[in-house]
Amino acid sequence: MKDFINVLYRNHALAYKVLLFICTTFLIVYLFPKSGKFKYNFEKGKPWQSENLYAPFNFAIKKTDAEIATEKQEIKDKVPLYFNLDATVKNTVSNNFDRAFKSLFPDTLGVYKLSILKSAGNKIIDKLYHFGVLSDDFTYKPTKKVILLEGRVEKEQTQFGNLTEENELTEIIVKVLEVDNLLAYKNEFTSLFFDLVEPNLIYNKDFSASVLQEELDKVSYTRGSVERETLIISKGEVIEGVKFQILKSLESEYESQVWNKSNYIWIVFAYTLLVALALLMLLLFLQKYRLSVFENNVKVTFIFFNVAFMVLVTTMVVRYNSQYVYVVPICILPLVLKAFFDARLGMFTHVITVLLLGLIVPNSYEYMFLQIIAGIVTILTVSELYKRANLFISVGQITLIYIVAYFAFFVIHEGSIETLQWETFGLFVLCGLATLFVQPLIYVYEKLFGLVSDVSLLELSDTNSKLLKELSNKAPGTFHHSLNVANLAEAAANEIGANAMLVRVGALYHDIGKMKNPTYFTENQSTGINPHDELSPVESASIIVNHVIDGIEIARKNNLPDRVIDFIRTHHGTSVVYYFYMKEKKVNEDLNIEDFMYPGPKPFSKETAILMMCDSVEAASKSLKEPTSTKIDAFVETILNKQMSEEQFLNANITFKEIQSIKKILKRKLTNIYHLRIEYPE
Repeated sequence: MKDFINVLYRNHALAYKVLLFICTTFLIVYLFPKSGKFKYNFEKGKPWQSENLYAPFNFAIKKTDAEIATEKQEIKDKVPLYFNLDATVKNTVSNNFDRAFKSLFPDTLGVYKLSILKSAGNKIIDKLYHFGVLSDDFTYKPTKKVILLEGRVEKEQTQFGNLTEENELTEIIVKVLEVDNLLAYKNEFTSLFFDLVEPNLIYNKDFSASVLQEELDKVSYTRGSVERETLIISKGEVIEGVKFQILKSLESEYESQVWNKSNYIWIVFAYTLLVALALLMLLLFLQKYRLSVFENNVKVTFIFFNVAFMVLVTTMVVRYNSQYVYVVPICILPLVLKAFFDARLGMFTHVITVLLLGLIVPNSYEYMFLQIIAGIVTILTVSELYKRANLFISVGQITLIYIVAYFAFFVIHEGSIETLQWETFGLFVLCGLATLFVQPLIYVYEKLFGLVSDVSLLELSDTNSKLLKELSNKAPGTFHHSLNVANLAEAAANEIGANAMLVRVGALYHDIGKMKNPTYFTENQSTGINPHDELSPVESASIIVNHVIDGIEIARKNNLPDRVIDFIRTHHGTSVVYYFYMKEKKVNEDLNIEDFMYPGPKPFSKETAILMMCDSVEAASKSLKEPTSTKIDAFVETILNKQMSEEQFLNANITFKEIQSIKKILKRKLTNIYHLRIEYPE
């Protein structure tokens, strides 16, 4: 047991990756839809590509969603509405009318006139309550069937248009009075009946809903059936009409029958194999081509997290409504990975993720084609993510590619553009807008995972930042030297395709350790006094070497990213402080060279190697007297060849060809800096 724990401890990084791999695999499989997959791919209007298909079992032919919706709508139109009728309301209104009539119309009108007016009022009441007065306003069609209930017993059937709504009161009064030539009394009757009329019909919502549901439950979702071994479709036959619906029914029935208790474990196992295989390819890619990323558990976790996150979001959208699957901004994944790593890693991870998503989305081939093409465009168009204009232009190009590719697929499937669903293009526009969320997402990832993107590097390159301001105040010579090194290093990085922004930032901060003892470095000795004159060569070398350690401490206190601290650690590699070493050797032959060596490590990337070259060349160039092009060329060759002979670049993935290109850049830049100028007259 103790031996096992020791082995596990020694290989804890690998054990973590295995655990991460297993957890991510099971998480993605858990998110997948719980159904089998129909083994045939088919599209409406296209020929059947497989062999003759016979029914593997008995199954019912399902109606289309449109057919079912039509049937349900017809039932909703036919099923009557039920209203409770209160017969006592009419009598109450009549009695109230008799009492109000006597007070409204004076006896001076005469008996005959009063009888005519009263008769008109009774006609109005009969007209209003012939079928009944509604208590609320409704929006049903006038032809909608209505059944009036009195004490749960059906009393009468009519149409909704025959019922009286309260807003029709004035219209009915006018019609009755117009027939009897009594329009002169319109205002009196209107004010009277607006106070007297009460509704006697109340909508029985529960009973109406129960009757409707009872009829809807009778709807059949199938029409006919197919017997086992019946020929469904022949090879080359066009899939359309009834054939298409039979195939869709078989697909649905097949998936529902495949996913049952007896083979649940087998299907989960098959899904697990596919997901594990895809994630394994991603790990192998990292191990073979991105070893530095593979060895960093935080970075591996970050990559796997993004893959799982994209699967989670897409799965949630598919479960809600698969029509919105193109709203999910999948292209955020290659954008994020390119911002933190490189284009090749971003593209490979994007393809693996799209392959996984192909298992859960409808029209998987169309989906994967669109997303892979969009991912390629993303990688090719976004070069400098920290420039907002570049991001907007790239998002516009991605959206255009989506629209063009979808249009092409639609024409291939349908053969025309008459039924083109233009709202789908709106989904692609929303996807493009969602892709712009990558900027705040990168910021969140930087804080959560401690990674550094070009956006943060741009902020760090600001010479007005607190730390660089402090450097310019305490060690102005070092600050000026750092600016020169940054310019040289950036030019060299651009020449060989390295990360120019990263190496520039590294150059700006590589000598911040000199702030602790600035006067011990020649570029800051403005008074002509050299404090090294009072120290032994060993003590002087110790102070010079310690500026690397001091720089790391200052960087960590100021929360500089590890990628920037790497430049501080490696910019001298394991080289020797040669001046003090030779000075001590003159008086002491038996000296330890390690006392004069920087602690290292050696540069382990193109960027850190570039900084070492540019730092050494720029610092030593100050000692050139009457520099000429020939002197500068020999000077650069001597310094870089010495570093190569000391194997300082052994761990950096930089080639001889790239070093030669860097030499050319440094020679040209230094020649421009130290070119002779004409002598101005006094």
